[in-house]
Amino acid sequence: MRQSTYETNNDLQDRAILVSLITPDIKRSTIDPEHSLLELENLAETAGVEVLSTMTQQKEARDSKWFIGKGKVEELRAIAEELGATTAIFDQELSGAQVRNLEAALDLKIIDRTQLILDIFAQRAKTREGIIQVELAQLSYLLPRLSGHGKNLSRLGGGIGTRGPGESKLETDRRHIRNRIHDLKTQLDEVVRHRTLHRERRRKSGVQQVALVGYTNAGKSTLLRELTNADVYVENQLFATLDPTSRNLELPSGKEIVLTDTVGFIQNLPHDLIAAFRATLEEVCEADLVLHVVDSSSPMREEQRAVVERILGELGAAGKPQILLYNKIDLCSNDGTELAPASNENTLVISAFSADDLTKLRQMIQDKMTGDTRTFIFPAERGDLIALAYRTGEVTEQEVDGDSLRVTVELNKQDYEVHGYKLEAFVESR
Repeated sequence: MRQSTYETNNDLQDRAILVSLITPDIKRSTIDPEHSLLELENLAETAGVEVLSTMTQQKEARDSKWFIGKGKVEELRAIAEELGATTAIFDQELSGAQVRNLEAALDLKIIDRTQLILDIFAQRAKTREGIIQVELAQLSYLLPRLSGHGKNLSRLGGGIGTRGPGESKLETDRRHIRNRIHDLKTQLDEVVRHRTLHRERRRKSGVQQVALVGYTNAGKSTLLRELTNADVYVENQLFATLDPTSRNLELPSGKEIVLTDTVGFIQNLPHDLIAAFRATLEEVCEADLVLHVVDSSSPMREEQRAVVERILGELGAAGKPQILLYNKIDLCSNDGTELAPASNENTLVISAFSADDLTKLRQMIQDKMTGDTRTFIFPAERGDLIALAYRTGEVTEQEVDGDSLRVTVELNKQDYEVHGYKLEAFVESR
């Protein structure tokens, strides 16, 4: 257990004890309890919480009433009184009944990992779309737990667990909240419609898109800024940016593509959050190429990579063409050679601050997105095939030859895999 000295000069800041329950199921999973608790501490600090102490409890199973067991609850109460804690944050998700019981026994605000992450998202959301998505996720999370959050909802003065929808909304009955959820989903459907139209226009215009994905704080926003000179917020903290940002990126050939930064992932990312942000995350599914950014300097880099791959699978983007980027190599000892694998056609070890590395990355993106160059000879009356050739790549040369049209195309790999069979019969044979 780690403790810090209790100070009385900041009565407005949440002062928390972090609590983690370790069961055999968790031990058998890919989640490292020690790392998860450290991550919870970083999340709490990101939310503006002063962490006073951490506590772990090992049990065969969760206590249905007290989660960590009655004896451990009494120990937690004593520590909270000694340190002057105002909040207990649990690393695992709690039921409404468990929250109610713990609040009554501890006289503390009770927050679990899911609610903490949602709270951080509520702080970060700036656009109308982001605010809608976060509120929808928060209400979806709270609806089945209303009976267990009475004390949280009645507390005044703000702090974690009270941001986003607001106390006035959350104190209404379930019917009112369900109506609000319905309204938010309707607004989100409109967002989805606009995004779909935008993607269709982009696809018809031949603009290709690359999506940056990765664990939170892996350096995606830094890469976007360094590659495109984008004016984006960059900070060494979890979920520094929330709303997706797209910028034009010029490749070595001079061709421009769209590079989009997406929200960072984290282990145990709330399902309600994934559902609410599906419209945003579907940009990954529509991308021609995915850049999966990994923090090379993290001792948990492979576990974090696996978390991102699992979420990509849940989104239906697991089979997307991908470049694995081991970033932050400048923060590794011995240039990271002992930490990251050697670069190959699908993997690159880089520092976002190295001009040479960014040049290599631009070239790799171009190589991955550009297929072979083919020349097709179409009958002049087959305007459908000519249009398809323009949609499946970049036309570099066009020449009229009697009743035929000779078209040379630098093919887009992904589009050609889908539509190329219609063009194969017209490939010029030489």
